Amino acid sequence: MRILLIEDDEGLSVSLSKQLETAGFFVDRCMDGADALFYIDQNIYDLILLDRMLPHMDGVTILKKLRDAGNETPVIVLTALGEVNDKITGLDAGADDYLVKPFATTELLARIRSIARRPRGWQEHNCLSFLDLRYFPENNRLSGPLGSFTLSKKEGALLEFFLNNPGQTLPRNTILTKIWGIDTEVEDGNLDNYIHFIRRRLKNVSTLARIQTIRGVGYRLEDINVQKNP
Repeated sequence: MRILLIEDDEGLSVSLSKQLETAGFFVDRCMDGADALFYIDQNIYDLILLDRMLPHMDGVTILKKLRDAGNETPVIVLTALGEVNDKITGLDAGADDYLVKPFATTELLARIRSIARRPRGWQEHNCLSFLDLRYFPENNRLSGPLGSFTLSKKEGALLEFFLNNPGQTLPRNTILTKIWGIDTEVEDGNLDNYIHFIRRRLKNVSTLARIQTIRGVGYRLEDINVQKNP
């Protein structure tokens, strides 16, 4: 799981990121509200830990901007503002959970695990879908109008990442980190090879979904009828 920690207390930010990394998470951190939006725009996160009181842009404003833009990444608000009305404001702005400082790291980890167990809105009956494409993670089965195929574990993980983020341009480095791991030494061409494999599968099942190359950036899962970028 890749986490963005947005916390302007440097001591807490460093300490908490180290504890999260020890627990097995990949953590990016920033200390400024405006910078937070840049991080979120440039990367794909599984969870955001968000302080409410930040320089340049407060946490509630960040939350509202995310939700207004259609970003459904789970958010846990971490804050010293613990009154009932404060919690209501944060939750109504789009937070998935609200944790009052000071808190035990063990409690935060439990809340993260709880969110990770929740089904996402695009999942129905253990199936991920986009247009006429269906993918079943339990058995790595891909299906479309002309039939179905069983994907390799790596193909399945890659396709699942695209299906989790349809219409979003995924940078190459983000894909490599998500699928192969941040510390794994993997040749850049491996990604191109797996993209080729998945494109061939999509063609074989005659789906309207395609993986479009965004030159100099990465790839995007989109409708085949979308006009290519010039």
